[in-house]
Amino acid sequence: MTTRTLAPKKSVTGWKATIAVAMSNYIEAGAIIAIATSSTAWQNEFGFGDGALGLLAALSANAFGAAIGAAIGGPLCDRYGRKFIYTYDLLLFLLGSLVVTFSFNFSALLVGVVMMGIAVGAGVPASWTYIAEEAPHEKRAKHVGTAQLAWSVGPMIGFLLAILVEPLGLFGNRLIFLHLGVIAAITWWVRRGLPESRRWKEQRESELASGIKVNFFSGIIGLFKNPKNLLPLLFLFGVYALWNMVAGQAGIFQPRVYSAAGLEDATAQNWLQVLVWGCTVLATYFGFMLLADKVSRRWLYFGGAALGVAAWIVLIYAEPGMTSMLIFAIGWGISSGVGAQAFYGLWASELFATKYRASAQGVLFFAARVMVGLLSSVFPVLLGTIGLAKLGYLIVGLLILAMLIGTIFAPRTQGKTLEQIEAERYGEKASA
Repeated sequence: MTTRTLAPKKSVTGWKATIAVAMSNYIEAGAIIAIATSSTAWQNEFGFGDGALGLLAALSANAFGAAIGAAIGGPLCDRYGRKFIYTYDLLLFLLGSLVVTFSFNFSALLVGVVMMGIAVGAGVPASWTYIAEEAPHEKRAKHVGTAQLAWSVGPMIGFLLAILVEPLGLFGNRLIFLHLGVIAAITWWVRRGLPESRRWKEQRESELASGIKVNFFSGIIGLFKNPKNLLPLLFLFGVYALWNMVAGQAGIFQPRVYSAAGLEDATAQNWLQVLVWGCTVLATYFGFMLLADKVSRRWLYFGGAALGVAAWIVLIYAEPGMTSMLIFAIGWGISSGVGAQAFYGLWASELFATKYRASAQGVLFFAARVMVGLLSSVFPVLLGTIGLAKLGYLIVGLLILAMLIGTIFAPRTQGKTLEQIEAERYGEKASA
Protein backbone atom coordinates (compact mmCIF):
# COMPACT_ATOMS: atom_id res chain seq x y z
CA MET A 1 0.00 0.00 0.00
CA THR A 2 1.47 3.31 -1.06
CA THR A 3 1.07 6.53 0.84
CA ARG A 4 0.52 9.72 -1.13
CA THR A 5 1.83 12.97 0.24
CA LEU A 6 0.70 16.38 -0.86
CA ALA A 7 3.42 18.41 -2.53
CA PRO A 8 4.13 21.68 -0.78
CA LYS A 9 2.69 24.76 -2.37
CA LYS A 10 5.25 26.25 -4.78
CA SER A 11 6.65 29.62 -3.83
CA VAL A 12 5.67 32.56 -5.97
CA THR A 13 8.94 34.24 -6.91
CA GLY A 14 10.51 36.49 -9.55
CA TRP A 15 8.23 38.45 -11.83
CA LYS A 16 5.20 36.44 -10.64
CA ALA A 17 5.82 37.67 -7.10
CA THR A 18 6.31 41.23 -8.33
CA ILE A 19 3.02 41.16 -10.23
CA ALA A 20 1.12 39.53 -7.36
CA VAL A 21 2.35 42.18 -4.93
CA ALA A 22 1.81 45.03 -7.41
CA MET A 23 -1.89 44.17 -7.60
CA SER A 24 -2.36 46.21 -4.40
CA ASN A 25 -1.94 49.24 -6.60
CA TYR A 26 -4.50 48.02 -9.16
CA ILE A 27 -7.00 47.51 -6.38
CA GLU A 28 -6.23 50.87 -4.76
CA ALA A 29 -6.61 52.83 -7.98
CA GLY A 30 -9.65 50.78 -8.97
CA ALA A 31 -11.35 51.60 -5.67
CA ILE A 32 -10.74 55.33 -6.17
CA ILE A 33 -12.06 55.29 -9.73
CA ALA A 34 -15.08 53.21 -8.76
CA ILE A 35 -16.10 55.99 -6.36
CA ALA A 36 -15.32 58.69 -8.92
CA THR A 37 -17.50 57.15 -11.62
CA SER A 38 -20.37 56.26 -9.30
CA SER A 39 -20.57 59.32 -7.04
CA THR A 40 -23.46 60.96 -8.93
CA ALA A 41 -25.44 57.72 -8.99
CA TRP A 42 -24.94 57.21 -5.24
CA GLN A 43 -25.99 60.82 -4.61
CA ASN A 44 -29.15 60.36 -6.63
CA GLU A 45 -29.95 57.07 -4.91
CA PHE A 46 -29.33 58.11 -1.30
CA GLY A 47 -29.95 61.86 -1.60
CA PHE A 48 -26.77 63.28 -0.06
CA GLY A 49 -25.11 66.56 -1.07
CA ASP A 50 -21.63 67.72 -2.02
CA GLY A 51 -20.59 68.01 1.62
CA ALA A 52 -21.34 64.31 2.22
CA LEU A 53 -19.61 63.46 -1.05
CA GLY A 54 -16.52 65.31 0.16
CA LEU A 55 -16.64 63.27 3.38
CA LEU A 56 -16.96 60.04 1.40
CA ALA A 57 -13.97 60.96 -0.74
CA ALA A 58 -11.94 62.09 2.27
CA LEU A 59 -12.48 58.79 4.14
CA SER A 60 -11.89 56.55 1.12
CA ALA A 61 -8.88 54.75 -0.36
CA ASN A 62 -8.02 58.14 -1.83
CA ALA A 63 -7.36 59.83 1.50
CA PHE A 64 -7.97 59.26 5.23
CA GLY A 65 -8.98 55.61 4.90
CA ALA A 66 -5.71 54.80 3.17
CA ALA A 67 -3.84 57.04 5.62
CA ILE A 68 -5.12 55.02 8.59
CA GLY A 69 -4.21 51.77 6.87
CA ALA A 70 -0.69 52.99 6.09
CA ALA A 71 -0.13 54.18 9.65
CA ILE A 72 -0.99 50.68 10.90
CA GLY A 73 0.39 48.59 8.04
CA GLY A 74 3.85 50.15 7.78
CA PRO A 75 4.94 49.43 11.38
CA LEU A 76 3.29 45.98 11.29
CA CYS A 77 5.23 45.23 8.14
CA ASP A 78 8.53 45.99 9.89
CA ARG A 79 7.52 44.13 13.05
CA TYR A 80 6.05 40.91 11.65
CA GLY A 81 7.33 40.84 8.08
CA ARG A 82 6.21 41.93 4.64
CA LYS A 83 4.17 38.79 4.08
CA PHE A 84 2.17 39.32 7.28
CA ILE A 85 0.23 42.19 5.70
CA TYR A 86 -0.69 40.05 2.70
CA THR A 87 -2.41 37.52 4.93
CA TYR A 88 -5.11 39.95 6.02
CA ASP A 89 -5.29 43.17 3.99
CA LEU A 90 -7.19 41.84 0.98
CA LEU A 91 -9.65 39.95 3.16
CA LEU A 92 -10.63 43.29 4.69
CA PHE A 93 -10.81 44.82 1.21
CA LEU A 94 -13.05 41.98 0.01
CA LEU A 95 -15.42 42.49 2.92
CA GLY A 96 -15.53 46.24 2.31
CA SER A 97 -16.26 45.80 -1.39
CA LEU A 98 -19.17 43.51 -0.55
CA VAL A 99 -20.56 46.05 1.93
CA VAL A 100 -20.44 48.74 -0.78
CA THR A 101 -21.91 46.44 -3.44
CA PHE A 102 -24.94 45.67 -1.30
CA SER A 103 -25.18 49.01 0.54
CA PHE A 104 -28.71 50.28 1.15
CA ASN A 105 -27.97 53.76 2.57
CA PHE A 106 -25.20 56.33 2.87
CA SER A 107 -23.96 54.96 6.21
CA ALA A 108 -23.40 51.47 4.79
CA LEU A 109 -21.72 52.95 1.73
CA LEU A 110 -19.39 54.99 3.94
CA VAL A 111 -18.47 52.00 6.13
CA GLY A 112 -17.62 49.87 3.11
CA VAL A 113 -15.55 52.62 1.51
CA VAL A 114 -13.58 53.15 4.74
CA MET A 115 -12.87 49.41 5.05
CA MET A 116 -11.56 49.33 1.49
CA GLY A 117 -9.45 52.40 2.16
CA ILE A 118 -7.82 50.97 5.28
CA ALA A 119 -7.02 47.74 3.44
CA VAL A 120 -5.28 49.39 0.50
CA GLY A 121 -3.48 51.80 2.83
CA ALA A 122 -1.97 48.84 4.65
CA GLY A 123 -1.08 47.00 1.47
CA VAL A 124 0.46 49.65 -0.78
CA PRO A 125 3.52 50.58 1.37
CA ALA A 126 4.14 46.88 1.94
CA SER A 127 4.02 46.23 -1.80
CA TRP A 128 6.56 48.92 -2.71
CA THR A 129 8.86 47.73 0.08
CA TYR A 130 8.64 44.05 -0.87
CA ILE A 131 9.16 44.63 -4.59
CA ALA A 132 12.23 46.83 -4.05
CA GLU A 133 13.78 44.40 -1.55
CA GLU A 134 13.37 41.40 -3.84
CA ALA A 135 14.28 43.09 -7.15
CA PRO A 136 17.74 42.83 -8.75
CA HIS A 137 19.50 46.14 -8.02
CA GLU A 138 20.20 46.80 -11.69
CA LYS A 139 16.49 46.40 -12.50
CA ARG A 140 14.95 47.85 -9.35
CA ALA A 141 13.12 50.69 -11.15
CA LYS A 142 11.72 48.22 -13.66
CA HIS A 143 10.31 46.02 -10.91
CA VAL A 144 9.04 48.91 -8.76
CA GLY A 145 7.51 50.36 -11.93
CA THR A 146 5.27 47.29 -12.11
CA ALA A 147 3.36 48.67 -9.13
CA GLN A 148 2.93 51.96 -11.00
CA LEU A 149 1.83 50.01 -14.09
CA ALA A 150 -0.83 48.19 -12.06
CA TRP A 151 -1.93 51.51 -10.56
CA SER A 152 -2.37 52.83 -14.12
CA VAL A 153 -4.20 49.82 -15.50
CA GLY A 154 -6.73 49.96 -12.64
CA PRO A 155 -8.25 53.33 -13.61
CA MET A 156 -8.12 52.55 -17.34
CA ILE A 157 -10.17 49.39 -16.81
CA GLY A 158 -12.34 51.17 -14.24
CA PHE A 159 -13.39 53.88 -16.67
CA LEU A 160 -13.93 51.35 -19.46
CA LEU A 161 -16.20 49.37 -17.14
CA ALA A 162 -18.05 52.57 -16.23
CA ILE A 163 -18.79 53.13 -19.92
CA LEU A 164 -19.93 49.54 -20.41
CA VAL A 165 -22.25 49.45 -17.37
CA GLU A 166 -23.63 52.97 -17.78
CA PRO A 167 -26.97 51.70 -19.19
CA LEU A 168 -27.43 49.67 -15.98
CA GLY A 169 -27.35 52.76 -13.74
CA LEU A 170 -26.43 52.23 -10.10
CA PHE A 171 -26.60 48.46 -10.50
CA GLY A 172 -23.72 48.70 -12.96
CA ASN A 173 -21.70 50.70 -10.44
CA ARG A 174 -22.33 48.03 -7.84
CA LEU A 175 -20.93 45.46 -10.26
CA ILE A 176 -17.70 47.46 -10.56
CA PHE A 177 -17.19 47.27 -6.80
CA LEU A 178 -18.00 43.57 -6.91
CA HIS A 179 -15.35 42.99 -9.59
CA LEU A 180 -12.77 44.64 -7.32
CA GLY A 181 -13.71 42.20 -4.58
CA VAL A 182 -13.26 39.27 -6.95
CA ILE A 183 -9.82 40.55 -8.02
CA ALA A 184 -8.87 40.96 -4.35
CA ALA A 185 -9.89 37.37 -3.57
CA ILE A 186 -7.88 35.95 -6.49
CA THR A 187 -4.83 38.06 -5.58
CA TRP A 188 -5.05 36.98 -1.93
CA TRP A 189 -5.07 33.33 -3.03
CA VAL A 190 -2.01 33.77 -5.27
CA ARG A 191 -0.11 35.65 -2.55
CA ARG A 192 -0.35 32.70 -0.20
CA GLY A 193 2.70 31.32 -2.02
CA LEU A 194 4.86 34.41 -1.53
CA PRO A 195 8.10 33.86 0.40
CA GLU A 196 9.08 36.38 3.05
CA SER A 197 11.46 39.17 2.03
CA ARG A 198 15.04 37.91 2.29
CA ARG A 199 16.33 41.25 3.55
CA TRP A 200 13.66 41.48 6.25
CA LYS A 201 14.46 37.94 7.44
CA GLU A 202 18.17 38.75 7.67
CA GLN A 203 17.42 41.92 9.60
CA ARG A 204 15.09 40.09 12.00
CA GLU A 205 17.59 37.26 12.58
CA SER A 206 20.27 39.84 13.35
CA GLU A 207 18.01 41.54 15.91
CA LEU A 208 17.16 38.24 17.57
CA ALA A 209 20.83 37.23 17.75
CA SER A 210 21.67 40.59 19.33
CA GLY A 211 18.84 40.30 21.85
CA ILE A 212 17.11 43.42 20.51
CA LYS A 213 13.45 43.56 21.50
CA VAL A 214 11.17 44.69 18.68
CA ASN A 215 7.58 45.88 19.00
CA PHE A 216 4.97 47.70 16.92
CA PHE A 217 6.57 51.09 17.54
CA SER A 218 10.21 50.06 16.94
CA GLY A 219 10.21 51.03 13.28
CA ILE A 220 8.64 54.44 13.91
CA ILE A 221 10.93 55.16 16.87
CA GLY A 222 14.04 54.12 14.94
CA LEU A 223 12.96 56.19 11.95
CA PHE A 224 12.58 59.44 13.87
CA LYS A 225 15.43 58.75 16.31
CA ASN A 226 18.02 58.84 13.54
CA PRO A 227 18.50 62.45 12.33
CA LYS A 228 19.76 61.20 8.95
CA ASN A 229 16.16 60.30 8.08
CA LEU A 230 14.79 63.84 8.40
CA LEU A 231 15.89 65.21 5.02
CA PRO A 232 14.73 62.12 3.05
CA LEU A 233 11.35 62.34 4.79
CA LEU A 234 10.99 66.03 3.90
CA PHE A 235 12.21 65.40 0.35
CA LEU A 236 9.76 62.56 -0.30
CA PHE A 237 6.91 64.49 1.30
CA GLY A 238 7.64 67.34 -1.09
CA VAL A 239 7.76 65.03 -4.09
CA TYR A 240 4.76 62.82 -3.32
CA ALA A 241 2.39 64.60 -0.94
CA LEU A 242 2.31 67.88 -2.88
CA TRP A 243 1.82 66.10 -6.21
CA ASN A 244 -0.71 63.72 -4.71
CA MET A 245 -2.87 66.57 -3.45
CA VAL A 246 -3.55 67.30 -7.13
CA ALA A 247 -3.58 63.71 -8.37
CA GLY A 248 -5.93 62.69 -5.55
CA GLN A 249 -8.50 65.25 -6.63
CA ALA A 250 -8.03 64.28 -10.28
CA GLY A 251 -8.56 60.65 -9.42
CA ILE A 252 -11.87 61.07 -7.66
CA PHE A 253 -13.23 64.43 -8.88
CA GLN A 254 -11.90 64.65 -12.44
CA PRO A 255 -15.36 64.25 -14.03
CA ARG A 256 -16.45 67.33 -12.07
CA VAL A 257 -13.32 69.17 -13.17
CA TYR A 258 -14.19 68.37 -16.78
CA SER A 259 -17.69 69.72 -16.19
CA ALA A 260 -16.23 72.92 -14.75
CA ALA A 261 -13.99 73.15 -17.83
CA GLY A 262 -16.99 72.84 -20.15
CA LEU A 263 -17.31 69.09 -20.87
CA GLU A 264 -20.65 67.94 -19.43
CA ASP A 265 -21.24 64.59 -21.16
CA ALA A 266 -20.48 61.76 -18.73
CA THR A 267 -19.61 59.23 -21.43
CA ALA A 268 -17.20 61.66 -23.09
CA GLN A 269 -15.62 62.35 -19.70
CA ASN A 270 -15.06 58.64 -19.14
CA TRP A 271 -13.56 58.14 -22.60
CA LEU A 272 -11.22 61.04 -21.93
CA GLN A 273 -10.13 59.35 -18.71
CA VAL A 274 -9.54 56.10 -20.58
CA LEU A 275 -7.17 58.10 -22.80
CA VAL A 276 -5.44 59.61 -19.75
CA TRP A 277 -4.79 56.25 -18.16
CA GLY A 278 -3.94 54.55 -21.44
CA CYS A 279 -1.18 57.14 -21.89
CA THR A 280 -0.11 56.53 -18.28
CA VAL A 281 0.18 52.79 -18.90
CA LEU A 282 2.32 53.33 -22.01
CA ALA A 283 4.49 55.99 -20.34
CA THR A 284 5.00 53.83 -17.25
CA TYR A 285 6.29 50.92 -19.30
CA PHE A 286 8.22 52.66 -22.08
CA GLY A 287 9.23 55.68 -20.00
CA PHE A 288 9.79 54.61 -16.40
CA MET A 289 10.26 50.84 -16.46
CA LEU A 290 12.58 50.77 -19.48
CA LEU A 291 14.51 53.98 -18.83
CA ALA A 292 14.74 54.73 -15.09
CA ASP A 293 17.51 52.14 -14.58
CA LYS A 294 19.52 53.53 -17.53
CA VAL A 295 19.12 57.30 -17.98
CA SER A 296 19.39 60.25 -15.61
CA ARG A 297 16.56 59.92 -13.12
CA ARG A 298 16.76 63.62 -12.30
CA TRP A 299 15.97 64.69 -15.86
CA LEU A 300 13.44 61.92 -16.44
CA TYR A 301 11.57 63.11 -13.35
CA PHE A 302 11.81 66.75 -14.46
CA GLY A 303 10.43 65.98 -17.91
CA GLY A 304 7.41 64.16 -16.52
CA ALA A 305 6.72 66.77 -13.86
CA ALA A 306 7.03 69.71 -16.27
CA LEU A 307 4.63 68.02 -18.70
CA GLY A 308 2.11 67.64 -15.88
CA VAL A 309 2.30 71.34 -15.03
CA ALA A 310 1.80 72.27 -18.67
CA ALA A 311 -1.16 69.91 -19.04
CA TRP A 312 -3.06 71.45 -16.12
CA ILE A 313 -2.35 75.00 -17.31
CA VAL A 314 -3.89 74.10 -20.69
CA LEU A 315 -6.96 72.49 -19.12
CA ILE A 316 -7.63 75.34 -16.71
CA TYR A 317 -6.67 78.45 -18.68
CA ALA A 318 -6.79 77.61 -22.39
CA GLU A 319 -9.96 78.13 -24.41
CA PRO A 320 -12.43 75.35 -23.51
CA GLY A 321 -12.88 72.71 -26.18
CA MET A 322 -11.93 69.22 -27.24
CA THR A 323 -8.45 70.31 -28.34
CA SER A 324 -7.50 71.54 -24.87
CA MET A 325 -9.11 68.45 -23.32
CA LEU A 326 -7.07 66.11 -25.52
CA ILE A 327 -3.84 68.01 -24.84
CA PHE A 328 -4.53 67.71 -21.11
CA ALA A 329 -5.41 64.01 -21.30
CA ILE A 330 -2.26 63.06 -23.20
CA GLY A 331 0.05 65.38 -21.24
CA TRP A 332 -1.23 64.46 -17.77
CA GLY A 333 -1.36 60.78 -18.70
CA ILE A 334 2.27 60.67 -19.83
CA SER A 335 3.33 62.80 -16.87
CA SER A 336 1.70 60.42 -14.40
CA GLY A 337 3.56 57.48 -15.93
CA VAL A 338 7.04 58.95 -15.39
CA GLY A 339 6.18 61.32 -12.56
CA ALA A 340 6.06 61.65 -8.82
CA GLN A 341 4.36 58.43 -7.75
CA ALA A 342 6.66 56.11 -9.70
CA PHE A 343 9.77 57.88 -8.42
CA TYR A 344 8.37 58.08 -4.90
CA GLY A 345 7.84 54.31 -4.81
CA LEU A 346 11.44 53.83 -5.91
CA TRP A 347 13.17 56.47 -3.77
CA ALA A 348 11.17 55.69 -0.62
CA SER A 349 12.41 52.10 -0.78
CA GLU A 350 16.01 53.14 -1.41
CA LEU A 351 16.55 55.92 1.12
CA PHE A 352 15.69 54.10 4.37
CA ALA A 353 17.24 51.18 6.26
CA THR A 354 15.57 47.76 6.16
CA LYS A 355 14.60 47.90 9.85
CA TYR A 356 12.22 50.83 9.25
CA ARG A 357 11.77 50.91 5.47
CA ALA A 358 8.08 50.00 5.61
CA SER A 359 7.45 52.28 8.59
CA ALA A 360 8.91 55.19 6.61
CA GLN A 361 6.59 54.42 3.73
CA GLY A 362 3.68 54.16 6.14
CA VAL A 363 4.49 57.58 7.63
CA LEU A 364 4.88 59.21 4.22
CA PHE A 365 1.78 57.57 2.75
CA PHE A 366 -0.18 58.57 5.85
CA ALA A 367 0.95 62.19 5.56
CA ALA A 368 0.24 62.33 1.83
CA ARG A 369 -3.24 60.87 2.14
CA VAL A 370 -4.11 63.14 5.07
CA MET A 371 -3.25 66.12 2.87
CA VAL A 372 -5.41 64.69 0.09
CA GLY A 373 -8.22 64.10 2.55
CA LEU A 374 -8.16 67.65 3.86
CA LEU A 375 -8.41 69.04 0.35
CA SER A 376 -10.96 66.41 -0.76
CA SER A 377 -13.31 67.37 2.07
CA VAL A 378 -13.71 70.86 0.57
CA PHE A 379 -12.76 70.38 -3.10
CA PRO A 380 -16.31 69.89 -4.49
CA VAL A 381 -17.50 72.94 -2.57
CA LEU A 382 -14.54 75.07 -3.71
CA LEU A 383 -15.01 73.97 -7.30
CA GLY A 384 -18.64 75.05 -7.16
CA THR A 385 -18.02 78.37 -5.39
CA ILE A 386 -14.73 79.95 -6.50
CA GLY A 387 -14.51 78.08 -9.81
CA LEU A 388 -11.79 76.15 -11.62
CA ALA A 389 -9.73 79.18 -12.68
CA LYS A 390 -9.09 80.37 -9.11
CA LEU A 391 -8.68 76.83 -7.81
CA GLY A 392 -6.15 76.40 -10.61
CA TYR A 393 -3.63 78.61 -8.81
CA LEU A 394 -3.46 76.04 -6.02
CA ILE A 395 -3.31 73.08 -8.42
CA VAL A 396 -0.52 74.49 -10.57
CA GLY A 397 1.38 75.82 -7.55
CA LEU A 398 1.48 72.41 -5.87
CA LEU A 399 2.70 70.72 -9.06
CA ILE A 400 5.46 73.29 -9.58
CA LEU A 401 6.70 72.83 -5.99
CA ALA A 402 6.78 69.04 -6.38
CA MET A 403 8.63 69.42 -9.69
CA LEU A 404 11.31 71.68 -8.20
CA ILE A 405 11.86 69.59 -5.06
CA GLY A 406 12.22 66.32 -6.97
CA THR A 407 14.49 67.78 -9.62
CA ILE A 408 16.84 69.70 -7.34
CA PHE A 409 17.24 67.06 -4.62
CA ALA A 410 17.01 63.82 -6.66
CA PRO A 411 19.24 61.22 -4.91
CA ARG A 412 22.05 59.36 -6.68
CA THR A 413 21.00 55.79 -5.98
CA GLN A 414 20.80 54.36 -9.47
CA GLY A 415 22.53 51.00 -10.02
CA LYS A 416 23.41 50.51 -6.34
CA THR A 417 22.27 47.70 -4.08
CA LEU A 418 20.10 48.58 -1.09
CA GLU A 419 23.04 47.57 1.13
CA GLN A 420 25.36 49.99 -0.68
CA ILE A 421 22.87 52.81 -0.31
CA GLU A 422 22.37 52.03 3.37
CA ALA A 423 26.12 51.96 4.00
CA GLU A 424 26.56 55.32 2.23
CA ARG A 425 23.75 56.96 4.15
CA TYR A 426 24.19 55.48 7.63
CA GLY A 427 27.56 53.76 7.75
CA GLU A 428 27.90 49.99 7.72
CA LYS A 429 24.75 49.60 9.82
CA ALA A 430 21.90 52.00 10.47
CA SER A 431 21.83 52.94 14.13
CA ALA A 432 18.72 52.08 16.10
